[in-house]
Amino acid sequence: MRARRRTTLLAASLVLALGAGPLAAPALAAPSPSAPVCVGTSSNEALCEAIEGLPDGSATAALVRLGGTGGSWQGSSGVRDLASGRAADPDARFRAGSTTKVVTAAAVLKLAALGEVDLDAPVERYLPGLLGPAFRKPVTVRNLLNHTSGIRPGDSWGDTFEELYAHRYDTLSPRQVVKSAVAKGPAFTAGDQQQYLNINYTVLGMLIEKVTGQSYASEATRLVLRPARMRHTYFPGTDPRIRGPHHRGYQTVPGADGTTRLVDVTEWNVADRWAAGDMISTTADLERLVTALFSGRIVPEPQLREMFTVPAGIEGAAHSAGLTRWEHRGTVYWLKSGARPGYSTAIAATENLSLTLVYSLSDTDAKDTAANPVAERIREAALKQREPEPRSA
Repeated sequence: MRARRRTTLLAASLVLALGAGPLAAPALAAPSPSAPVCVGTSSNEALCEAIEGLPDGSATAALVRLGGTGGSWQGSSGVRDLASGRAADPDARFRAGSTTKVVTAAAVLKLAALGEVDLDAPVERYLPGLLGPAFRKPVTVRNLLNHTSGIRPGDSWGDTFEELYAHRYDTLSPRQVVKSAVAKGPAFTAGDQQQYLNINYTVLGMLIEKVTGQSYASEATRLVLRPARMRHTYFPGTDPRIRGPHHRGYQTVPGADGTTRLVDVTEWNVADRWAAGDMISTTADLERLVTALFSGRIVPEPQLREMFTVPAGIEGAAHSAGLTRWEHRGTVYWLKSGARPGYSTAIAATENLSLTLVYSLSDTDAKDTAANPVAERIREAALKQREPEPRSA
């Protein structure tokens, strides 16, 4: 694991690349950290402390919402952008990354409840000729939902930040991604292993369009966003901008001389992520999503069970339809995280909604494999506040 640069990046010497590129970056003085704004029906000093001191080397802003039987709490910290230093907006939009998969899974499960999709049917029933003879065992819709399809990842614009950044205004269509993935042949026989990949949900987006005859964005809105009252959430398609009030996103870029700079990555065409990760949302909307879903207001039983069912017989399997199972101190949480350059997001909840947690960070290295320390503090404070203490032996 590479050493974490977050604690060594000093806010006073943050550097931006505004519209030019990673190699041309004028120095700007960073705004001084200010006190978080924390409100709610429940007091949570630990959570408020968890988001103090922003902007720092880990994040320039944090938005948090905690709900459940213990009451509601909301906090924000940091700045909307480093140039102006304006305080973080609790209602700001951001790139929600792979939390998009929760919406896609819910849309497919809703179609299943309506009798328009059979989860045990081969994908080829709905998308004839998509996979071809290399996939000897049929890949089912359920295999896509729980990441057991064996389809390999598709092509992208590159492997490094510099390669991807150079193409941030270009369009790589979902169908191009799927075509390149299928051409590689299966990584394993469907149902034998679980491998979390965007490609599964890209294919599900194509399936939704084929079954309904409408665009993925319109059907995801009709089936999920509208019933959940997610009025500030949308799918940007090939538009690289974020519409409405939003926070700027930044990516840390190390220089050859050992210095570290921040590049503005707010504008980015993420069309290739599509049904797997191109949604733009707010913390309030994501809280509405998890609450409406888990309470059965969007997907009815028994289809909702798919979101709380990890495939049996596969060692290490943790992913269900759109979610991930995580057990902590005897309590099971169902969560989904998402990361795009400049932004990292997570939603988590118990099945009975005794606790819900949503947060979004303007993360300065969202794709880093090491956990963001601000996110770690948020999780620790939220769970400690609401979880019962373990019983004595």
